[in-house]
Amino acid sequence: MSKKSALKKRRLGKRMKQNRRIPLLAIVRTHRRVGYNKFRREWRHRKLKIKE
Repeated sequence: MSKKSALKKRRLGKRMKQNRRIPLLAIVRTHRRVGYNKFRREWRHRKLKIKE
């Protein structure tokens, strides 16, 4: 089993929160100028470079 430090856990948590779509309300409110989340990441394609 791997042991995560608190710092690494916090960084992974931040990345997890970033990895979601933007709310539909935001798309509607901006009249589709903002249509997607540029921080989206798929776990197979792009790895995180997080230090311990």
